[in-house]
Amino acid sequence: MKQNKDNVDQIACECLLSRARKLDRVLTGIYDAELRPFGLKASQLNLLVLVAKAGPIRRIEIGKLLHLDPSTLTRNLKIMLTNGWIQEIEDGKDGRGLPVQITLQGRDLLNQIGPSWRKAQTRTEKFLGDDGATLLRKLAADRMEVSSR
Repeated sequence: MKQNKDNVDQIACECLLSRARKLDRVLTGIYDAELRPFGLKASQLNLLVLVAKAGPIRRIEIGKLLHLDPSTLTRNLKIMLTNGWIQEIEDGKDGRGLPVQITLQGRDLLNQIGPSWRKAQTRTEKFLGDDGATLLRKLAADRMEVSSR
């Protein structure tokens, strides 16, 4: 049992994954609170911004770019389609996995949330501190492609 307790203590004290997940929940809470009046969640904001920037884009591409599993992606896209923030478009191919694009309603929503997003961004930067915010940006920009080894 000694070995097991040592493992538990080490994981409890040192696990980077548990700390990253806790940080994710705290930061998501900050953005969700600011976006709530618009009926939008932080996870949906990331999708909407990607679709707005990328133009017509297929689900599989979104999943790869945002490191999302298909069920999470499908659930969030369904909400966004239902709310009229994005739409599927015909592209003359086989009809599976139709590309999505932002709608005028989606663009209007992005314009409306600007001040609330900036407030969440300021709160997050204050929470992380200058060094933490800089490090997070660098890690997200440089290290998102992880090898399987």
